Amino acid sequence: METPNMSTAFNFTLPPNFGKRPTDLVLSVILVLVLFIVMISLGCTMEVSKIKAHFWKPKGVAIALVAQYGIMPLTAFALGTLFRLSNVEMLAILICGCSPGGNLSNIFSLAAKGDMNLSIVMTTCSTFFALGMMPLLLYIYSTGIYDGDLKDKVPYGGIMISLVLILIPCSIGIFLNAKRPQYARYIIKGGMIIMLLFTVAIAVLSAINVGKSILFVMTPPLLATSSLMPFIGFLMGYILSVFFHVNEQCRRTVCMETGCQNVQLCSTILNVTFPPEVIGPLFFFPLLYMTFQLGEGLLFIVIFRCYLKIKPPKDKTKIIYTTAATTEETTPEALGNGTYKGEECSTCTA
Repeated sequence: METPNMSTAFNFTLPPNFGKRPTDLVLSVILVLVLFIVMISLGCTMEVSKIKAHFWKPKGVAIALVAQYGIMPLTAFALGTLFRLSNVEMLAILICGCSPGGNLSNIFSLAAKGDMNLSIVMTTCSTFFALGMMPLLLYIYSTGIYDGDLKDKVPYGGIMISLVLILIPCSIGIFLNAKRPQYARYIIKGGMIIMLLFTVAIAVLSAINVGKSILFVMTPPLLATSSLMPFIGFLMGYILSVFFHVNEQCRRTVCMETGCQNVQLCSTILNVTFPPEVIGPLFFFPLLYMTFQLGEGLLFIVIFRCYLKIKPPKDKTKIIYTTAATTEETTPEALGNGTYKGEECSTCTA
């Protein structure tokens, strides 16, 4: 096993039987079941015609891929250099930055009233492109940092499983929406309720499994990096969408897709590549990143929802203007008895 340059071994060991305990198995089963159910409910929000439109005019998909595989790896490398992280820390951050978009972006897009057809297409495409882009990006950015070949550590099996967990349940949801649309809204609500209920169980089991080990990774440089990475991803995804003049709904979708990384794949690479004495507590860096991307994504959604409550609806404004214009046009024709137009307006207003 080759180790990174200029790295020192950590005096760190994982919890006993980590990954093989009953709680670990229960957590894995719950995660897969919840993901499957949620993706079915998200599939019920999709339409085949709109999915085809995104493939025939893949402007949004192209923007998302550029943001995902251009902005995020560069951001990870720049933050690692800025905070002068060690080679091992830099590798952990680079692997996270080179990972494709995760399923969390689909849930965030739904909460932010984004384009769900575009969201699922983007997640599918970014995961599929990860088969080639992850080895290439890891080779480019790890040169001079790592002596080994990270290209050989890409979990192709995990990427294929991610694709299956996206395509199969979404296809079921699309079929139900097309053939039984009267049940689609109940499935969507049911999926969201199940996700919220099991979120508590997932959080509790994760805390039990990890324990105090994650505290070792909470150093100021890593906290700053893991908090800034998703924020920059959300922000740059939105700015890039504005630059290419896509509609507001697609902007929110690209924003969420860019900031959310597939931390499961990142954890897999770290686990396969490095032993615990080399990677040390950085094994839990993806969990730290996931915590920040979850918190920041929810914060953006809350801000957006509050903005919708405060902002006056455009439709009402249009109706008022249209009614006023119609009244002004019909006043002279409707009133031929010498009534002044000003009086007519006053009456209507009253």
